[in-house]
Amino acid sequence: MKLNIQTPISRRQLLLGGSATAAGILVPSLALASDAASYPTRPISFICPWPAGGTADQSMRAICLVAANVLKQPIVLENKAGAAGMIGAKALASARPDGYTIGQIPISVTRFSQLGTLQADPRTDYTYLARTSGQTFGIAVLPSSNFATLQDMVAFAKANPGKVSYGHAGIGGATHVGMEEFALAAGISLNAIAYKGGAQALSDTLGGQVDLLADSSSWAPHVESGKLRLLATWGEQRTPRFKDTPTLKDLGYKVVVDAPNGIGAPKGLDPVVEKKLRDAFRFAVNSTEFKAVADKIDAPLMYLDGPDYKKYVQGMYDRETQLIERLKLKELLQKG
Repeated sequence: MKLNIQTPISRRQLLLGGSATAAGILVPSLALASDAASYPTRPISFICPWPAGGTADQSMRAICLVAANVLKQPIVLENKAGAAGMIGAKALASARPDGYTIGQIPISVTRFSQLGTLQADPRTDYTYLARTSGQTFGIAVLPSSNFATLQDMVAFAKANPGKVSYGHAGIGGATHVGMEEFALAAGISLNAIAYKGGAQALSDTLGGQVDLLADSSSWAPHVESGKLRLLATWGEQRTPRFKDTPTLKDLGYKVVVDAPNGIGAPKGLDPVVEKKLRDAFRFAVNSTEFKAVADKIDAPLMYLDGPDYKKYVQGMYDRETQLIERLKLKELLQKG
């Protein structure tokens, strides 16, 4: 018969163990619980996956200022731009889940993770804190263009497949995918010209090198000054600053692209820390300070709390799976 023999524990060991437990030395969970309760005790780093000065950078700085006041600790922005926002997204997923590294999560993580650009799984590798605001995308042309309306362009493109060119900010990005979704819905074929960013696409549109610009609101000041004509926006509703411009939905196309951004942290965040951050950013998204900046850059507020934001990301991931196949995005990326 096999006996289960355990080494006897002496009274001295028991006493030492009890003392250590009371001191929080040998039981790290007690120390972690204490850290979570007192969080934050030092500045928080915020990864912004876009260049400084852009619309995303402006909105994140505004929201972080308000959240920092709630948390009573500075939130320091660190711009880690590149690869359509995926360098910063990867850095966030790889960070230590202690609440001192958080950041912006572009919804395009659901697409680029499946295309291989992001080495992280958005369904499992983040703690979602808040969805914040969307973007206003649109199609713009020069005032001298023969396309006075989007219907004019569609009619010409149907009669001349592949003759109408448009500039976008990169293969697989929101401007490229949104425009190709629209082209499918309209039954037309367009000549997509990929740039390394929206600024270059805008410059070539203004210079007449491409027929159309598909971009977020970089076109806004040029539309207001009369240097560009806005044919349509892509949101669920018309944007207040350009309320006379129809949406794609208004024109009969079931295409909505608003690319909402959100805020998150690495997976494994302590629930106490998570709640503090969710509460802080809920307050910040709904603040007058953030709304003022969002209105200035035509970014509609689209708040969701962390758990609901996670469900939204899962839904977008499934939708992107179908979209990647329909638009043959993997093949396009391989061609360069």
